[in-house]
Amino acid sequence: MRVRLLVPCDPSPRQLRQLFPVVGMLQPRYHKDRMGTFRHRIELAARPEGPFISVEALVDTGATYTLVPRPIVAGLGIAPQERDQFVLADGRRVERDVASCLVRLNGRVRSTVCVIDDGAPETLLGAVTLEEFGLAVDPVNRRLVKAEKYLV
Repeated sequence: MRVRLLVPCDPSPRQLRQLFPVVGMLQPRYHKDRMGTFRHRIELAARPEGPFISVEALVDTGATYTLVPRPIVAGLGIAPQERDQFVLADGRRVERDVASCLVRLNGRVRSTVCVIDDGAPETLLGAVTLEEFGLAVDPVNRRLVKAEKYLV
């Protein structure tokens, strides 16, 4: 049986505690059923000449950086460069490895920060990577669109 949980689009830690007050209840780790979420194909590599690995990434503007499962990063030969601390949707703080990787999106290649996660079931395309490509999210039509770029 599949259960679909309806939660606010970007629940705060307080809202999450109200929605899931009992420890051990289902907690949404990744917001798969949020309105406006969708997937977009990206390619990842360690070097500009490749090889590139193609993945379906969940577009998640709530994530600062792009998150990649460790097996994908290891398969590309990308070594962690440092560890950093991050805040999860439920307010917990965790440490994760961080590396620089190349992302090819819509035919263009950019270097970006990738957070490496041992338990991630899928790749998340984060806000920084989207901004580096000059893209924004159209949540109604579930697609990436060109964003206005500013030099202020």
